[in-house]
Amino acid sequence: MSDVLTEYKKWKQQGEDLRVQAKQAMAARYHELLAEAVQIAKEYQADFGELLKPPSPITAFRYKASAKSKAKKAAVERSIAKNVREAPQPAPPAAKHTAEIVGLQKQLATAKKKFDKVKASGKSTKAVEDRIYEIEDELRLAGQT
Repeated sequence: MSDVLTEYKKWKQQGEDLRVQAKQAMAARYHELLAEAVQIAKEYQADFGELLKPPSPITAFRYKASAKSKAKKAAVERSIAKNVREAPQPAPPAAKHTAEIVGLQKQLATAKKKFDKVKASGKSTKAVEDRIYEIEDELRLAGQT
């Protein structure tokens, strides 16, 4: 009987060790994939001038480029412009950005109305507050571009 208990304890310990290793491996892989996704998003924005939007099931992950990368990009663009001596390209039409901003402002107004209704009903407002913050962030980003 003691032999069975000893084997069981060994098996349980091996399972726990394997669980810890799997947890570490999964976390490492997750971070690798996120880092790769951020790099792809940076390249996409640099090459095509647009932000990549995550698939609809993903709503929590938000990547925002740091000021350092913007400063580096501006410095590189200035040095390229000096070397090539090209005529500056015309700016893209602002109508697209204006329409996007107007749409976001409408979404924000709707979300604020919904927030007031939810608050009045006494339910949790966390989800609506999060959506309002997301829309406000999108508005700030749309205003910067």
